[in-house]
Amino acid sequence: MTNIKLVVAGVLLVAAAAGAAVAQQFGARDPGVRGGLPAAGAPLDGLTPSQLAFFDIGKTEFQEADGLGEGLGPRFNLDSCGGCHSQPAMGGTSPATNPQIAVATAFGARNTIPSFLTLDSPVREVRFKRHPDGTPDGGVHALFVISGRVDDGGDATACTIPQPNFDRHFAAGNVIFRIPTPVFGAGLVEQIPDAAILANLRASATVKTALGIFGRPHRVRISGEPNNNGNDGTVARFGWKAQNKSLLLFSGEAYNVEMGITNELFQTERDETASCQLAATPNNTTNTDGANATDTISGIERFAFFMRLLAPPQPSMTTPGGALSIGRGRATFGAVGCALCHTPTLQTGASSVAALSNKPVNLFSDLILHNMGPGLADEVSQGTAAGDEFRTAPLWGLGQRIFLLHDGRTSDLISAVRAHKSAGNAQYRASEANAVVDRFNALPESGKQDLLNFLRSL
Repeated sequence: MTNIKLVVAGVLLVAAAAGAAVAQQFGARDPGVRGGLPAAGAPLDGLTPSQLAFFDIGKTEFQEADGLGEGLGPRFNLDSCGGCHSQPAMGGTSPATNPQIAVATAFGARNTIPSFLTLDSPVREVRFKRHPDGTPDGGVHALFVISGRVDDGGDATACTIPQPNFDRHFAAGNVIFRIPTPVFGAGLVEQIPDAAILANLRASATVKTALGIFGRPHRVRISGEPNNNGNDGTVARFGWKAQNKSLLLFSGEAYNVEMGITNELFQTERDETASCQLAATPNNTTNTDGANATDTISGIERFAFFMRLLAPPQPSMTTPGGALSIGRGRATFGAVGCALCHTPTLQTGASSVAALSNKPVNLFSDLILHNMGPGLADEVSQGTAAGDEFRTAPLWGLGQRIFLLHDGRTSDLISAVRAHKSAGNAQYRASEANAVVDRFNALPESGKQDLLNFLRSL
């Protein structure tokens, strides 16, 4: 423990020395969403013309709004991937103006907007913690229904299914939220070998243990068999709880769960009310009569190609606060221990796509599940991830995100950092981030500001 105390003391001395020339008459504050042009949304460098064609057709599909004729619903959260993933560019996260407000009553749909959705709230996915009988739920309950909707692709006036009573569940404390995860650089993340993730988990073990940081990979297993690696036993990495293994699976599940559009991975409607089935099931499939490869592939394959070939966001070297402050903040980020979970860089393996092969991935995540304590726990299990476990969220692109944490509860970085700390209780263990948040809180205000500037530069 003596060595740990010396490390902490050294961190504080370094931070204090860096800020000695700055008068401590201010409180550190989040610089806010970085302005300027989006630093993301482009294809990877080095793609072939054919690969660019797959990226372009995928982007078109990703941002297209689907109607009843394409199989929208019967229950859905939005009518396009791009509506959820548009900040600061296509492939990002929730925009400043929530598109769910407009889609609720579009084309005559008879939906009531829940009280927790507003024009300036993040795009939200709702899960219920418990079923009416008190047993665990955790599933997505789509916000809207197609009842009464008439658009160019179909007529749902005969469909009369109602929305759940979200406000009643919300008042009873039975609702948890998810906001969209950015998918920039997702193909690079997909190409990181399991061995690299596991080696990084083992790295700096002594320091991690002393700080209470452990974590575990979310392996692909058979549900209900915790001692069986099931399926292929490899490391999943996509989603707030790293519940999805691949971008194709991520795409197929989202198409069905968020838009209600069945596909070749998820072929069954989540609501099979006969009067609400307006398209053949599965709704979207491979076009075996396509004239060329980009015509042939299905919607979920197009989504996957778009995400797979999407470049990572580019950090700013000077904004906010200037290069010196950002540089000091990067050093402090490592010194206080943030980088022990938010690993700055991992590496891809060999890939058939040269643009993805043996590349650095500057994602600031270990892609590992960590116990985050009762403060962030949502009582929802996904795969083998428990109600208090979350994947370390990648921080690249953080500078241009509006809403923070898995549920979008804050737009303030300081609040987001401090939300990582919570003591254990009878249900959940203490957060693994507690000691690191204590180190952050102990920094002089100038040191905190440098760290915040660094985060908003990403």
